Amino acid sequence: MLFEVKGKFKREEPMNRRYVQWIGKSCAGVFGLALLGHLAIPVSGQTPGESLYKTKCAVCHGPDGKGETAVGKANKLRDLGSTDIQKQSDDELGGIIGNGKGKMPAYGKSLKPEQIKELVAYIRSLKK
Repeated sequence: MLFEVKGKFKREEPMNRRYVQWIGKSCAGVFGLALLGHLAIPVSGQTPGESLYKTKCAVCHGPDGKGETAVGKANKLRDLGSTDIQKQSDDELGGIIGNGKGKMPAYGKSLKPEQIKELVAYIRSLKK
């Protein structure tokens, strides 16, 4: 678009490029911080083990650990609160989580040892 300034025609300048870039970076930064904050904070009242369980385990084992999901029923998963599961040592349960068992995938490479301990502690809380 052209406009007249003191008898001369000049092209209209687009919005200051630096300002536009600054706005874009600021918005990206705020969004990134909000996303990190959301991922880092467990849902209110949940232990770290419970949060991990809900993201990694509940799909197959169910939200209550009973294994009453489609995948759980198809694979005949046992109730995590049952005596059979609860009588296993922490090391045995941690080994199953880390190395997998049967159709259950191994999580030893994607979870830190501390996270596996948190999952074992949560499984213990499912005891009947």
